[in-house]
Amino acid sequence: MGRRWVKVLLIVFGILAGLFIAVDRIAVHYAEKEAVALAQEKYGYGNSTNGFTELSIHGFPFLTQAASLEFDHVTLSAGNFSVNTTTNAQGDHLGIRRLDLELHDLAAGSLSSRRVDANLVTGRVTIGYDALSGVLSRLIDQGGALTVAQGTAPASGGAAATEAPLRITGTKDGQTKDTAASIAVAADEFQIRVPELAPQPYTWRIPLPQNINITAVRSTADGVEFELTGHQVVLGG
Repeated sequence: MGRRWVKVLLIVFGILAGLFIAVDRIAVHYAEKEAVALAQEKYGYGNSTNGFTELSIHGFPFLTQAASLEFDHVTLSAGNFSVNTTTNAQGDHLGIRRLDLELHDLAAGSLSSRRVDANLVTGRVTIGYDALSGVLSRLIDQGGALTVAQGTAPASGGAAATEAPLRITGTKDGQTKDTAASIAVAADEFQIRVPELAPQPYTWRIPLPQNINITAVRSTADGVEFELTGHQVVLGG
């Protein structure tokens, strides 16, 4: 008789555990969906037909974290969205290939709060050379063919982490061009500087949660990469 009760209790426990896991996964899926909608609304990550935004709340169980309004680790990824220059020049739309954020030690004011604070955020933004080539062709040569590639020499006399070298080739005003350029970062903005072809740099701002900055840039064989860092970051709100 005793063994039978033990077996029954184990079955009941297994059923309850399964139900709890199912409810927990449903709850976390709903929370992630709502957070994605907020990120797209607040930061414009879903502003293109082929764009994507994904958010994952890590850790189990989610319901325990939700009850305490504290979350250990959340990841946010977005891609194929566009940004415009700070001066809103014609043809200035630039495609962002991918944005990845790692958010740690998050706290919300309430279950219905549209604001979440994260103690630490790290991340990366990548932009392809095809997107850079397209936007510079539109801005500098009014639809001509300029190609942006990784630079082979330090920009502005130094290879500082806040500036990276680029190379521009192609034609402008019917003349063949092969010139050095650079991409520089400060706060949440980056500039492309092409002294030989454009008198003024072109500046774009990355839509990021408050207190996240671009802390470094590098030009790689596949594109430009920005490193992101933030402390006491405010999301939503």
